[in-house]
Amino acid sequence: MTFAWVLLVLSGLMETAWAVALDRSDGFSRPVPSVIFAVTLVLSMAGLGYALKSIPVGTAYAVWVGIGAVGTAVAGMVWLGDSASLARIACLLLVVAGVVGLKVFH
Repeated sequence: MTFAWVLLVLSGLMETAWAVALDRSDGFSRPVPSVIFAVTLVLSMAGLGYALKSIPVGTAYAVWVGIGAVGTAVAGMVWLGDSASLARIACLLLVVAGVVGLKVFH
């Protein structure tokens, strides 16, 4: 895997971090989650921007969003009390399959 792909995956994980921090910030009224949100947002965008130098925008953006969406949904299920029904998990697996497919057929 090239550096751009590694950075894209890490940027997707940072998207998960900023989404969870945004939820925990309580409308930016809590300083620590608000700072975590800002830092991880910048890191996520910077990584995506760098990855776009060598990965087509459609593929990179879809992979980035997919990682962030699945990561955020899983974090919600594991740590934030979101529903973890079989149907939701099956849908997340479909998203993962799509992301893997985008990488394989890149």
